[in-house]
Amino acid sequence: MALLPVEQALTRILNGVAPLASETVGLMQARGRVLSAPIVARLTQPPFDSSAMDGYAVRAGDVARVLATLTVVGESQAGKRHAGALQAGQAVRIFTGAPLPEGADTVVIQENTERSGEVVRITEVAEPGANVRMSGGDFRAHETLLEAGSPIDAAAILLAASAGHAGLTVHRKPRIAILATGDELVEPGTAPGPDQIVSSNPYGLAALIARAGGEAQILGIAGDTHDALGPKITAARGSDVLVTIGGASVGDHDLVRPALEAAGMTLDFWKVAIRPGKPMLFGRMDGTRVLGLPGNPVSCLVTARVFLVPLIASLLGRAPALGEQTAALARDLPANGPRQHYMLARFEPSADGRARVAPLASQDSARISGLVAADVLVVRAPEAPPARAGDSVRVLALDM
Repeated sequence: MALLPVEQALTRILNGVAPLASETVGLMQARGRVLSAPIVARLTQPPFDSSAMDGYAVRAGDVARVLATLTVVGESQAGKRHAGALQAGQAVRIFTGAPLPEGADTVVIQENTERSGEVVRITEVAEPGANVRMSGGDFRAHETLLEAGSPIDAAAILLAASAGHAGLTVHRKPRIAILATGDELVEPGTAPGPDQIVSSNPYGLAALIARAGGEAQILGIAGDTHDALGPKITAARGSDVLVTIGGASVGDHDLVRPALEAAGMTLDFWKVAIRPGKPMLFGRMDGTRVLGLPGNPVSCLVTARVFLVPLIASLLGRAPALGEQTAALARDLPANGPRQHYMLARFEPSADGRARVAPLASQDSARISGLVAADVLVVRAPEAPPARAGDSVRVLALDM
């Protein structure tokens, strides 16, 4: 089977993906989700005409000239308005956020007044409506504030709360099952034997999944036998995505693909023209999408960033774009080979004060320390010619 270009692989993974069903969550759980129903205001904001400043509520006609003298007849505070109606020649002491008294239409800031007892003199002319926040100036009840499909951030949550909502209707989080495979693996905290290593990839993937908006379920470790793999694969049924780690290459002990096919997976593709991460597979098993990722840590996390993160975004109802940008290289790079290369890199300051992106000296796909040192991936197209320091290159944030 020929190596599939990265862009085609991602297109096939996302083909037919629809946002997941709706659920209602509290405001504290809504950040990072996507609305499946619009936010419609239940309240008017501001709910009443109010003062934007500390000062005096007046009638505009009474302060059209300087040194106007008015009688102070009361006070309006936030949460406690002045009860009476303002008459000509009168003023009410008012504080920021307090309701405007009936009959008032303007607020003179206190810096432009001189008060003596119950008399206040106006030292600067105030324009009609000055320093007044009108009722409904932000939004009105029954107005649509955010449409379905909008991502929810801190500002959207603040808006929803101010509009009277304690919860929001959103697409549910994708359920991602993670299965590590290999006789050589032991769980973190367990002392490995002389020929064993710690199964760290599921935990890095789970953190990446949570960051992307999904819910991870770690199924544990399956040994390199059909009997060990079968029950673990069965346990993933009902998940939106099953991610397997390792065992998808061509060795005698790489049994993941046949085990998945025995469980009913229809293979879509196997092997992608990507570096690191060539031995990657994708298929469908009932309603579950299956991603088989490589076992080397860098390969695993890079392929998850390139393929799994956009899939989670699509299931949430977000745009699945990778989020590539461009940056200037800090040093020369040789010509690239036949696979699209995602190089671990980090931003570094340059002599001119502008950050440039520097690929790490080692691109070993088994070196976890490289993932910690890197903050971006430099994307090199297949057969890209040599690049010089200062050239513009594509970069992809790791967003771990």
